[in-house]
Amino acid sequence: MAGPQFSDAKNDVLSEELPHLLLIHPPSIFSRLPPEFCGKFPVLKAWESPLPLEQFLSTHARSIQALLVRGYLMVNADILEQLPALKLVMTFSVGVNHIDMAECRRRGISVTNAGSAYSEDVADIAVGLYIDVLRKLSAADRYVRQGLWSSKGQYPLGSKLAGKRVGIIGLGSIGSEVAKRLEAFGCIISYNSRREKTSSTYTFYSNVSELAANSDALIICCALTDQTHHMINKEVLASLGREGVIVNVARGAIIDEKELVKCLVSRKIRGAGFDVFENEPQVPEELFALDNVVLSPHTAIFTPESSESMKEVVMANLEAFFLNKPLVSPVVDE
Repeated sequence: MAGPQFSDAKNDVLSEELPHLLLIHPPSIFSRLPPEFCGKFPVLKAWESPLPLEQFLSTHARSIQALLVRGYLMVNADILEQLPALKLVMTFSVGVNHIDMAECRRRGISVTNAGSAYSEDVADIAVGLYIDVLRKLSAADRYVRQGLWSSKGQYPLGSKLAGKRVGIIGLGSIGSEVAKRLEAFGCIISYNSRREKTSSTYTFYSNVSELAANSDALIICCALTDQTHHMINKEVLASLGREGVIVNVARGAIIDEKELVKCLVSRKIRGAGFDVFENEPQVPEELFALDNVVLSPHTAIFTPESSESMKEVVMANLEAFFLNKPLVSPVVDE
């Protein structure tokens, strides 16, 4: 696509016939759109229009060449059909399970995601959840706040982190950051991924059940796909065993949540830390009463620093797109 050009001095768009960027919903990653964002790119804000979405899209269909979406908006064939000029879909998330990648590929539409903008923040939460489950931090906090320390005495002991065998599912940018942190704590790292990473020194397991059987904990960092949906099932949980811990900072549906809840209630596994759930924002009520579970409302990516990093990724991808340069964080089907 021949896009408009920017001047070297002020990055002003020189073409009068500008392709537009469409935002259907306000981007939650920004408290507001940065001034430099709107100053560089013609932005259509669908949520500000009184028109129904379908009518809004048909009105601007010929000018919309880029689409920026939040993770919950399904970019399916119906949406793509209404945007015949679309050449780029950008998502604020790392995962792209809300985007019909096959249809984008068929239409020649590029897709970008958050890249590594959130990797460190998500890794911090993953390790924090694991430490919380092992050392019972949240449960002990409740114990103190409820006045039980003075009436019931010392809280039950937690468990040491060093020496634990941790299996990471998905050794991408987030999984690698998790591994780096846990290795510093003295944990023994192994992993499962779509393929073995030749550059990694960690032990690779092609079978998730085998990884679970040789791990004290599983930390889920992979993408949600047809292949990974309910990957953590009854068999994997049984392989992990009664002393095992699950931490999920990826997508809720990678775990068969009903099976995991059963295992947690019956103490067939030791505990779990969740930042994501299968039917957000609904959370299984059985989890609320469990002291071996730590719950977080899908906030792993959200820090002021990650918001700034994401802004930079979005701006860089848009500039690259409009200048016909390589995208910064393209999603490539493997």
